[in-house]
Amino acid sequence: MPSDVTYLELSEDSGSAHKFYEVTVDGTELTVRYGRIGDRGQLKKSSFTTTDKAKSEAAKKIGEKVRKGYAPAVPGGRQKRAVSRREIVSTRSTATRAPLLWRYASGSPAFGIFVDDDMCMVGNESGRITTLSHDAQVLQQFQLPDGVKCIVADDEWIYAGCDDGNVYDLTGKVPRLAYRIAPEIDIYWLDIHDGVLGVSDASGGISAIDHEDEFLWQRPGRGAAAWMVRCDDSAVHHGNRAGITSYDWRTGRELWHTKTGPVLFGWQERSTLYAGTSTRQVVELGKDGSLRQTYQCDGPVFSCATAEDGRYVFAGDSASSIYCFDTDGTRLWKLGTGCGSAYSMQYRDERLYIVTTDGSLACIDASEAAIRSAVSGEVPEVIDVKAPPRMAAVVPSTTVEIVHDVTGGVVVECVEVGGRLRIRVVSSGYHTDWQVQFPKGIREPGSRYVVTGLREASRGGFYRAYGEIRRLV
Repeated sequence: MPSDVTYLELSEDSGSAHKFYEVTVDGTELTVRYGRIGDRGQLKKSSFTTTDKAKSEAAKKIGEKVRKGYAPAVPGGRQKRAVSRREIVSTRSTATRAPLLWRYASGSPAFGIFVDDDMCMVGNESGRITTLSHDAQVLQQFQLPDGVKCIVADDEWIYAGCDDGNVYDLTGKVPRLAYRIAPEIDIYWLDIHDGVLGVSDASGGISAIDHEDEFLWQRPGRGAAAWMVRCDDSAVHHGNRAGITSYDWRTGRELWHTKTGPVLFGWQERSTLYAGTSTRQVVELGKDGSLRQTYQCDGPVFSCATAEDGRYVFAGDSASSIYCFDTDGTRLWKLGTGCGSAYSMQYRDERLYIVTTDGSLACIDASEAAIRSAVSGEVPEVIDVKAPPRMAAVVPSTTVEIVHDVTGGVVVECVEVGGRLRIRVVSSGYHTDWQVQFPKGIREPGSRYVVTGLREASRGGFYRAYGEIRRLV
């Protein structure tokens, strides 16, 4: 008896996912293969007592996918989503080693970093995100479907941008799908502010996407290879090989353009932008495009960051060195990382956190006393942090807890509008015509959910769900 094969894809040219789902029934054996279009995917096999039971289970799985937007397709009809990684050769620093307090080896090159008062996170090219405390205890791990481009914060929400074109919300107990990015965009970097997503890409372009995955605008940009994108209340700031351009966040209208060396990374403070360039400089600009200061390094600058309001400027170069400058551009020190070149960095409370080409998350004591000791050759012994051997990584989920009581929460409902699933508020005291930013993978038409709370976006016009999400039955 020949095998019965059903092949489905979910890949909208306008900006959705880029996945396949294949179900094969061979007698009493059921095989499911799924993953990104163009990849071999993952396999799951099941055995049943009869062929009818295997077919029944296959029909159930196919029906679930069709309801989520999958459709019959021909394998090979669409190409694999483009993925670009930063191909950089890192060399060993000849400088005195920095005073590393601890380091955690994530297992593969790491771009994603996030640090706040409670924790620090590293995301690597294998899709693994690890959360650690500031005293170097591994707290949690997430396993995303593809390499992590970056980890960014938007108010109290934390997001990870992935090579699979999806952006995942890491704020809850499990990752939830928050944004899907068009498969034709080869993502280099992401930033989010008040629900608006800025995306820079391999061709030098820039896009702004709203809280419901709909393009506000797209622009080709002025150069190629756009690594820098930073978003704020009024603009999306974009850096590529031609320099830095600022665009109005609503319309995409160009506000100003300033030529710099080719930009490899970007950072922002309240009224200031910082761009690390391949011409061995960190360039400081006002948010009106005015050139304020340059900070000279000895190699191409992979990453940069600042202390509060730019009191100190930090940089990481291609030779595994890190630098600290005063606001007038004076180099205060240059030290070696001892663990590769810093792809990304963040400063907090006299500590500089870096993620590197060898996959390390390293915590550096950046206090004046520690730096003076390091410059004279005295550095502390580094603590190498290990994750607990049986710690299970949490994967993205479309499963939600079922509840029967709305006490202590806000009720929202999934409705279909113009062929798309939207979330509206049911509870009193809210604008019932406003949309709610809500995870994509758990939306089911007609279903109601209880969320911990809703917050109005600072720009107004929609709400953002936060806390736990449960299905109301």
